[in-house]
Amino acid sequence: MKKVTIIFLLALAVFFVDACSESDLDKTNPNELVVSTYYQTEDELVNGVNAIYGTISSANLFSREYFFTHDLRDDDNGSGGSQLETPRNQILIGTHDAGNSLISSVWTGLYQVIFRANIIINKAPEAEEVSDNVKKVIIAEAKCARGWAYYELGTTWGGAPIYTEFSKTFSETQPKSSQDEVFAQGIKDLSEAAVDLPWPPGLRDKGRFSKGAALALLGRIYMFQGKFGDAKAVLDQIVESEQYSLVDEYDDNYQEENEFNSESIWEVGYSKVGDFNWDPTGDGTGNESSVRTQEYSPAGWRNVVPSASLVDEFERPFKGDPKTDPRLHKSFYFIGYSYNNGENILEESQVQGNTISFDGVTQKVSWRKFSAMYKVDPGGYYVSGINQRVLLYSEVLLNLAECELEASNLPKAIEYLNMIRTRPSVDMPPYPTARYPVGNKDQIMAAIMHEKRVELSSLQVRDRDIIRWRAQGKLTYEPISYFVANKYERLPIPQSEIDNNPNMGQEDQNPGY
Repeated sequence: MKKVTIIFLLALAVFFVDACSESDLDKTNPNELVVSTYYQTEDELVNGVNAIYGTISSANLFSREYFFTHDLRDDDNGSGGSQLETPRNQILIGTHDAGNSLISSVWTGLYQVIFRANIIINKAPEAEEVSDNVKKVIIAEAKCARGWAYYELGTTWGGAPIYTEFSKTFSETQPKSSQDEVFAQGIKDLSEAAVDLPWPPGLRDKGRFSKGAALALLGRIYMFQGKFGDAKAVLDQIVESEQYSLVDEYDDNYQEENEFNSESIWEVGYSKVGDFNWDPTGDGTGNESSVRTQEYSPAGWRNVVPSASLVDEFERPFKGDPKTDPRLHKSFYFIGYSYNNGENILEESQVQGNTISFDGVTQKVSWRKFSAMYKVDPGGYYVSGINQRVLLYSEVLLNLAECELEASNLPKAIEYLNMIRTRPSVDMPPYPTARYPVGNKDQIMAAIMHEKRVELSSLQVRDRDIIRWRAQGKLTYEPISYFVANKYERLPIPQSEIDNNPNMGQEDQNPGY
C-alpha cells in the first residue's frame, strides 16, 4: 500500500465520546465501549488491518529503526562517521545494553503490531454484517502480521512474552516464553494465514500480506530452527505456484518505478508525501515517506556505509574473476559515479565521513540501494517514496538452494544458484567458477553464502543468517569481530519491559546483559 490512512485509532478512542459526566465515567470505560461496538462492518475491519500496516511502516519499524537494528548487527555495514548516533553505534560495536533506545523502539513496534493484530483476530468473528469469506482473509492478514512479529522476536531476542488476546488492562501482561514457544506461535499463525490468504492477484490492493509472504516467512523460521525439510516443503509451494519470477533488471528491486514487480513477495509501501516520517507508531495520517535515502545515501547523512568485507565480496578481475559482478555497481556509489539520471557526478566534497580500502585504494563508498539519488539531486535533506522490499523471490530460491543441499540434492542446489546469477542484467558465469567450485557440499555452501551476500545485501537478512549458520556449524570464520558466545546471539530484552511487566523479572533477561 502506497498510502495507509488509519481511520480508527484505539489510543485516541476517548475523543470519540462527545460528552461524559463524572457518573458516566464511573460506569463505563470509553475505550472499552469503542472496542466493543467497533469492528462490525467490512470497512471497520479493513481500517483495523490498515492500522497494523501503519505500525509496520512507522519509524519504530521499517521507516527507520528496523533497518538500522538489523544492518548494524551484521558484517555488511560500518559507521559512516561520527554522525552515527550513540545508540546505533553501540549495536555496531557490541556495547549495547538493555537501556538502548533503538532496541526498545523495535521491540515496542513489534508488540504494537501484535496488539493490533490481536484485536482483529479476536473481534472479526463477531462481525455479523461481514461475510465469512471476507472475515477469513482479514483474519489471515492479521495472523500473518502477528506471525511475522513472532518471527522477528524469536530470531532477534529469543524468548519473549506471547499474546494471542488483546490486552485491556496491565494485569493481563504475560511472562516470558521460550524461543521455541515463540517460534511455535509464529508457525501456527503463518500456517493458518497461508491457508486463507490469496496469492497477490486476489488482494484488495498491493502491499498486503499474501499466501506467498506467509509461506516465505514460514521457510525462514524452519531454516532458523534447522528444519530444512519443512522449509523446503513450504518454499516449494511458492515456486510451484508460478506466481513469482526474477525480474530481468536487478535495479528494479530497489527503485521506485518498478515496485510490486514479479519478484516482490512482500514490500512495505511508502509515498513521497510531506517531510520526514518521525511517527514512531503509525498512528498519524500525514507523512508516509521513508527516511532511508537521507540516512544511508552519500549526499545525505551517510550514517551507515557498506563494509570493506562486503564490497570486497563481489567478483571482479582484480580478484581473478572473468568479469565484474554488475551488482557491485548497482549496490554502491563510488566517488565519480553519476546520479540524478546521469546529470550529476558524485564528488568527494559532497560525501562526509569514513573511507574503506577497495582494490588497494582508500575511498568513500556509500549505499546505492534504496537511495533516490539515481533520479534526483537530493541537495541537503531528502525523503523518498521507495518501498522497502522485505521478501523477494530471489531469497526464496537461495533458501531453497540451501534446503536442497541439506537434502543432498547437489545439482538442484546449483541450479537455483545459477538462476540468480544468470538474470540478464547480472549475467555472471554459472557455477562452477575458478574461485567457487561446487564439487561437494562444503563448496556449494560457500557459494550459497557468497551468492546470498551479494544478492540480498541491505535487506536485513544476513544478521539472522549469521546467527543460524553459527549455531548450525556452517561458518568457516567468525564474521562479527566482537562476538562472545552465549551473549551476542540475542539482543537484550528492553529494561523498560522488565521493569513494567509484573510477570517478568531480571532473571528473564537474556544472558550476558
